[in-house]
Amino acid sequence: MTELDQKNEICHKVEECYHIIGKKWMALIIYTLMKEPKRFSEIHTFIPDLSKRMLTERMKELEDTGIVIRNVIPDRPVRIEYSLTRKGNDLGTALQAVEGWAEKWL
Repeated sequence: MTELDQKNEICHKVEECYHIIGKKWMALIIYTLMKEPKRFSEIHTFIPDLSKRMLTERMKELEDTGIVIRNVIPDRPVRIEYSLTRKGNDLGTALQAVEGWAEKWL
């Protein structure tokens, strides 16, 4: 692989990352899940302007990309919690740098 091919591959990966986190609500959802797993209603409470329909759509996208995992807890009643995967935790760590920048400059 040439140096130009490597640079193009890196650019493609960075572009794909921004495509994921650039969607409205994605970064906030990831931020919400950074400390501990949460139920759908807890995520919705944390981000009240986010509609339940959009939250459902975004959670599906995050599951499909391997950033979030849906955990079924077989209690009575059955509970569902969402948590970050290792991939999601790494992305959350990267987003914390953005949080620091926002706090300082915005």
